[in-house]
Amino acid sequence: MKFGRIGTDSAATGAILAHALSVEGRRFRKGHVLTADDVAALRRAGHETIVAARLDPDDVPEDSAAEEIATLIAGPMTLQREPFTGRVNLYADADGILVVDADLLARLNQIDEAVTVATLAPYARVEAGRMIATIKIIPFAAARRTLDAWRTMAGVAGMVRVAAFAPRRVALVMTRFEATKDAMLDKTEQVVRTRLESFGARLDVVRTVPHHEDSVAGAVAEALAAGCDLVLLFGASAITDRGDVLPAGIVAAGGRIEHFGMPVDPGNLLLLGRHDETPVVALPGCARSPKLNGFDWVLERLIAGVAVGSTDLARLGAGGLLQEIHSRPQPRDRRPGERPKIGPSVAAIVLAAGQSRRMGAANKLLEPVGGKPMVAHAVDAALAAACDPVLVVTGHQADQVRAALGDRAVQFVDSSDYAAGLSASLRAGYAALPEAADGAIVMLGDMPRVGAALLDSMIAAFDPREGRAIVVPTYRGKRGNPVLIGREFAGDIAALKGDLGARHLIAENDEVTVEVPIDGDAIFFDIDTPEMLAAASEGSD
Repeated sequence: MKFGRIGTDSAATGAILAHALSVEGRRFRKGHVLTADDVAALRRAGHETIVAARLDPDDVPEDSAAEEIATLIAGPMTLQREPFTGRVNLYADADGILVVDADLLARLNQIDEAVTVATLAPYARVEAGRMIATIKIIPFAAARRTLDAWRTMAGVAGMVRVAAFAPRRVALVMTRFEATKDAMLDKTEQVVRTRLESFGARLDVVRTVPHHEDSVAGAVAEALAAGCDLVLLFGASAITDRGDVLPAGIVAAGGRIEHFGMPVDPGNLLLLGRHDETPVVALPGCARSPKLNGFDWVLERLIAGVAVGSTDLARLGAGGLLQEIHSRPQPRDRRPGERPKIGPSVAAIVLAAGQSRRMGAANKLLEPVGGKPMVAHAVDAALAAACDPVLVVTGHQADQVRAALGDRAVQFVDSSDYAAGLSASLRAGYAALPEAADGAIVMLGDMPRVGAALLDSMIAAFDPREGRAIVVPTYRGKRGNPVLIGREFAGDIAALKGDLGARHLIAENDEVTVEVPIDGDAIFFDIDTPEMLAAASEGSD
């Protein structure tokens, strides 16, 4: 890739603009690929040179390069977002543990500074829908040789994966002395049960036995005979040696001790054993508390089916001082079968409250276009895209609009002061947004050519965390509708007046506005007059 200042002559056609410019009322954003018309406009405006990038024949454009790296490293139980401005994000597709080879990733990130991959910490606990990795191409392209080197060094594809929690059956064996209180045993059982349920595992067998190796061995054998996938031991007294009561009981039951002690505090006195392929773990006393401790890290891996051995425990020392760390939040509740939230959540607000005065006596939104009411086109596009929920704002002839949409899965919002202008409907729509929505695509009910693919492209570009809080589509450098506005602007929208909508708000927040170029002029086509309606109807036949 060649980067630098170039002249605005015919050779600049196809170059990638490095910095935003305003020319003849149009705004060329960073990354814009210059056309011959753009170059002519730059010259008319007095720009004799520009800073731009020109790709070499073996260069791969940033979006394609990011997508190629993401596809290479994305393993089981991961989901991949669409590329945008040279970035692709990976998300967990299940509750579980992130598995990534940190040493290999470090070597890969040294191949070429143009390609970067960042992940959460290895073995981080993740819930479905959480971002786990991001791939970013720093310049506007990556060399083909760089991508080939990544492929060669990465070896087997799928180096970033999520090991999903499995519904494992667990046994808990607790020992007691004569003076041991029942209340302490009950509390211990409840804390362990709650931990397991947070993973989707269940406590199937609970036994309380005297603090003696023979009693422990018998209880372990019983749990194994019952088919438990994991056996947990809680002693009435802390383990002080491999020959103590709990490890002696594991060995007497036919098991083996793999490791005693762990460089995590609290959690030092954890003992890891095994009977054939079934893990048998003696817990440290701190595991009686629901607060985060070393046992949590081991339990997470075992429930996810990730191997834990002496080397794995030794690696926990760096970052293993947990004294000042509060218990991590539990994964959000989710109904069985519900799809995880991937990236920001975006609703659709279809404005269908207007009086369509220029149409005459008819309500244009109810007029047929292509075999269905005009407003149904916008609603169907939103329903087919990744919009949830779809809100339809009604006002003028609200009952007829509702009837025209039949049993479509939408939520209706009444704009009682719709006659005050577009802003009234916009305020009503944003006031009705559910708490989970990070933003909304504002759609006009009289734009039947806007389709689901356009909406999905806008959603892919939207990410308030990365400074992309407003998304607008463009065609030949001109902005159109619909627009996607983040929830952070709800207060500004509540203050809007008149019939101008959010145009002024977008103009004042250009630093967080991103443009999505599209093919075709659907973003400008709205139907306001009988003549336009007739032309649209003819065009759809």
